[in-house]
Amino acid sequence: MKKSIILLFCLALITFNCKENDTKPVDTKEPPRIAIAGIGIESSTFSPAQTHEEAFHARIGDSIFGQYPFFADSSSIRKRAEWVPTLLGKALPGGIVTREAYESMVSKTLKMLKENGPYDGLFFDIHGAMSVVGLEDAEGDLLQRIRDVIGIDVLVSTSMDLHGNVSEGLAKHSDLITCYRMAPHEDALESKERAIINLLDRLESGKGKPAYKAWIPVPILLPGEKTSTRIEPGKSLYAQIPSVVAKEGVIDAAIWIGYAWADEPRNHAVVMVTGDDKEEVTQGAEQLAKAFWDIRKEFEFVAPVATLDESLKLALESKEGPYIISDMGDNPTAGGAGDVTWTLNELLARPEFKSKNGPSLIYASIPGPELIEKALEVGVGGEVSAMVGARVDNRYSPPLKLTGTVTALKEGDRDAEVEAVVRTGSISVIVTKKRKPYHHEKDFTDLNLHPRETDIVVVKIGYLVPELYDMRKGWTMALTPGGVDQDLERLGYENIKRPMFPLDADMEEPDLSARLISASDKLN
Repeated sequence: MKKSIILLFCLALITFNCKENDTKPVDTKEPPRIAIAGIGIESSTFSPAQTHEEAFHARIGDSIFGQYPFFADSSSIRKRAEWVPTLLGKALPGGIVTREAYESMVSKTLKMLKENGPYDGLFFDIHGAMSVVGLEDAEGDLLQRIRDVIGIDVLVSTSMDLHGNVSEGLAKHSDLITCYRMAPHEDALESKERAIINLLDRLESGKGKPAYKAWIPVPILLPGEKTSTRIEPGKSLYAQIPSVVAKEGVIDAAIWIGYAWADEPRNHAVVMVTGDDKEEVTQGAEQLAKAFWDIRKEFEFVAPVATLDESLKLALESKEGPYIISDMGDNPTAGGAGDVTWTLNELLARPEFKSKNGPSLIYASIPGPELIEKALEVGVGGEVSAMVGARVDNRYSPPLKLTGTVTALKEGDRDAEVEAVVRTGSISVIVTKKRKPYHHEKDFTDLNLHPRETDIVVVKIGYLVPELYDMRKGWTMALTPGGVDQDLERLGYENIKRPMFPLDADMEEPDLSARLISASDKLN
């Protein structure tokens, strides 16, 4: 009898403990280990410039977290994984990357990945238009070499600019892949966060790699200045993406415009869709590719396009300022050298700007380390005369002598290092030690320049970034010469795949059926 009572008590205790465990499960699953790596630049092979390692301002280890607001210490994303940041290098667009710079950054990345593995995932943050001396597919090469270290089973989520290029190799080695859906890229951080959330969701759910990746090369090569999502037809084209992503069994869908100023076989548009439902993934990709092809002839420049003379005529006739002129051919944010003097030379020769009382004009900008050195010597208010520009790209105009009064000096800029404003006649020329794009109002006001109160602002840029776009009272994109010439016919492609629209305007209908790619596919 006594044994029976003891046995019943033990059974009751076991039952109680089981119920306690049922109501309070203990999660012993370890968070996934995810590495972070990437090298990003948009580089023109039509520019004589070359990009060296220091231009990438590479972040190493935990300093990488500061690049992304969503990686703040208290953020939910930061808490969902054990993050292993390695190397992240991001450079201003420019010329082709030297092989030495590339190999140096790659070797550092691979070393850190080897030392800190193993991993469940990799967040691969790139631009997608990096050209490297001696390589046809830099990002594809980089990811393949990373795969050789981390293994084929690690889940890789690739985040890109929509002006990047998705080669078959990059598609093969990326499990999840996405890109911006806006140009200008107001959704850049949102897109990177989406790439990370897709990665986390697949790891946490145990679903792992998507069953299907549909890749469709689209034989279209257009400059970004014709494909802005602010206007049609780009606006409606990219508006189709959410409906494809919303389908059951689809993880992500993306359209890459591609990069027009590099001469490599991978330079063309691409559509990719990833997911677990073969039919939805395939149909979604083919829908987007066909939609892109069908509207190919509708793409036009996002603003009136004219010669520099015609642009200045419109600007001088404008009753409100600022009238902004895009000096497109040497746009440093598209890969131009940034030191072509052709436009500045034309401006300085114009009689309208010879007098201090002429129409006010800001020119942004021209590198001139020799002038910067003299400006630092004489200081604000001093007179300078020195050569500027054309150290890198002198194909269109030689270095020019700039003479005037220093009205502002600023040291410590990340890109320019030192900036000076030189006033000559009614033109304020921003001179930099190293090239720098001028996209924000603060870039000007920090130099005591006030673009909203200026008649004409000439900026080395293509389509206007949001701040400049919002302040413009008039705008023309000038067809000026340089390494990112908007007239693609003048570039002289030799290595892109032909036929290619619009270079071959009457080409036959291409095959836009989806190719399903897996990691085991043998590449051509």
